[in-house]
Amino acid sequence: MKASVFTATSVDGFIARENGSVDWLPTGDGPGREDYGYQDFLDSVDALVMGRNSYDMVRSFGAWPYGNKPVMILTSQPLSIPTSIPTTVSAMSGSPHAVVQALSNKGYQHLYIDGGKTVQGFIRAGLIQTLIITIIPILIGSGIPLFGALPHDVPLRHLETTPFENGFVQSKYALLDINP
Repeated sequence: MKASVFTATSVDGFIARENGSVDWLPTGDGPGREDYGYQDFLDSVDALVMGRNSYDMVRSFGAWPYGNKPVMILTSQPLSIPTSIPTTVSAMSGSPHAVVQALSNKGYQHLYIDGGKTVQGFIRAGLIQTLIITIIPILIGSGIPLFGALPHDVPLRHLETTPFENGFVQSKYALLDINP
């Protein structure tokens, strides 16, 4: 099973403000909008696994952005999924290893892991193979960090870096230590 992360951070390493807001992310709506490879990435995954806080934030954006792609929301609390969201959205709980095993048993081969705590847990469990990080040229000072404490160093192999005219810089890494 392959698990990947595609995310944006501020230059100071935050994925959201302390209250979960991502109001600092440029929207770039309109014709000719650059998606920074996101749609190709989304097309390459079988399913998404996201934390409850990320799910709540995505729901606040309005239209559901993942179409009928299967999305598993990790939560230990009851979750009411509105009928306006596709039936491919469901809740599950368990350790990262248990989640990967359950989804592998369902035939999924490539997971998109999203959400600060979820990404951190999957990295600590040694289950992420690829990180795609787009750095947005802004300092927000404090917030939710992409990375948290680790039990040991996790070496990365740089695969590529793409600069964009608006100052965004996207780097792709392979995680070399996937078995802690």
